[in-house]
Amino acid sequence: MPKLPDTVTGARVLGSRMLAVHRESNPEGRMPLMDHLRELRSRVVSALLAIVAGTAVGLIPGVYDRVWRFIEHPFARASAALCRSQSHGLHGCTGINNSLVVTGIFDPLSIRVEIAFFFGLILTSPVWLYQLWAFIAPGLYAREKRYTYAFVGAAAPLFVLGAGLAYLVMSRGLTFLLGLTPQGVNVLPSISTYLGYVLAMILGFGLTFELPLALVILNHARVLTHARFRKWRRVMIFAVFVFAGIATPSPDPFTMLLLAAPCVVLVEVAEVLIWAHDRSLARRPDPYAGLSDNEPVPLDYDPYGDRADSDS
Repeated sequence: MPKLPDTVTGARVLGSRMLAVHRESNPEGRMPLMDHLRELRSRVVSALLAIVAGTAVGLIPGVYDRVWRFIEHPFARASAALCRSQSHGLHGCTGINNSLVVTGIFDPLSIRVEIAFFFGLILTSPVWLYQLWAFIAPGLYAREKRYTYAFVGAAAPLFVLGAGLAYLVMSRGLTFLLGLTPQGVNVLPSISTYLGYVLAMILGFGLTFELPLALVILNHARVLTHARFRKWRRVMIFAVFVFAGIATPSPDPFTMLLLAAPCVVLVEVAEVLIWAHDRSLARRPDPYAGLSDNEPVPLDYDPYGDRADSDS
């Protein structure tokens, strides 16, 4: 391995010493308000530049065409199902009945920008999520950071799973809704209406799959105990099935079970995690034992005992 020049080695030593002195003078990584605002401005600008770059990628004709075909696929499947239906004959199979329409001159441009923006938002999510994390992380305890990593690591796959199920059942819902059209009436769904339906389905399914994670977070915040959870378990499961029936417009029970069954399984998994967490808390000594209700907490009190470094 080649030997580094003395100037490089000296710069590294000097930099490490200055960092150590800064930590000794400011061990908690405190920052004036104006410095916080400047850092926030820098993080926001970096996130916006990344989203603009992702939107520009989404505006490329080849990329946009693939994204649009992916979004339009549930509607195409619903139209094909209506064509095969014996009761509807040729309803939805000829002319404009089988296509999405626009109603304004500027609608094609606004829809293209809207689709490209959401594509860029998803594409650059690691960048702007990192900018958000880099801004709030210095103020967290080390254990709070570990909890944040665990919750974010669980929230993203759960939301993707819910969005994937929404994409699978979307065509069934569209088939049912479009099939309610009376005979002799042309269906002219606009692209804006269809995009609103797609977004509502994806957000509804995705947020539903976050329910178990929300229960675990409430348990860690000492709001929800296992005893209370066990008392309200039947009500929660019933509410899951009711929401699944509302969120899936298709009348067949298979579509409703496709959403409700995974949610019920995840709720049961959340119950196991809550039970294990309550048992671990029961074995720990109560840090507030022997304290009166009006006794003040010291300003340097650390409930976790492991304050994180500002650059960790």
